[in-house]
Amino acid sequence: MLGILIILVFTVYLAFFFREKRVEKKKEKVDPKIDTQMKKLWSIAQDSMRERKPVRAEKALLTILKFDETNAAAYNRLGILYAKGQKFDEAIECFEIAQSLDNNPSSLHNAGLIYLETGAYEKAAMAFRQALEMEGDVPARYLALAKAEEKLGNRKAAIEALEAAYDLDHTTTTLRQILAIYESTGDTENATATIARIEAQIAENEIARKKKMPKKRPLGKRKVA
Repeated sequence: MLGILIILVFTVYLAFFFREKRVEKKKEKVDPKIDTQMKKLWSIAQDSMRERKPVRAEKALLTILKFDETNAAAYNRLGILYAKGQKFDEAIECFEIAQSLDNNPSSLHNAGLIYLETGAYEKAAMAFRQALEMEGDVPARYLALAKAEEKLGNRKAAIEALEAAYDLDHTTTTLRQILAIYESTGDTENATATIARIEAQIAENEIARKKKMPKKRPLGKRKVA
């Protein structure tokens, strides 16, 4: 218990320390040449990731961090790059540093995805819950939490997360995931009810689709010569 308290105190200290450092950096005047160079590096990193050139992207991001070691966005982007290359330990480290520098749900969510991928389901669920506490209106976060809960055998919690995702974005895909859980547990009653919800959602989607379709103009009457 004492060890946990020490870790928590240290984490709070780090968050405060890095926040103060960021404030100090913002007060400092940025050299126009460095600012221009940073923009070029960001452009190189983004283009390289888009063009699937991971080595070039990594070099650009690491150079950015040499200029600004408290750049949370660069750490987050580097974590994504490592995750795509299945360098999970490096990815987690980057996301954790990004989170310590700038407490935001994206870094937590990204870390959760890596935990999920590597089988650390408890850590994944915790990361997703923390992200949802900060930003609870993103369906993808609930969907990710549902996966973690299901892996942990918490089917009820998984269904609750999926229902929350469905409330935000009515998709049949989410309902089908709920159905799969009910079917896996042999819950015929709820499975039947969910099938009815899927059919109703399909019908609703079709009505919405037809409403969005441009109306055909009626053909004018032809004059008889």
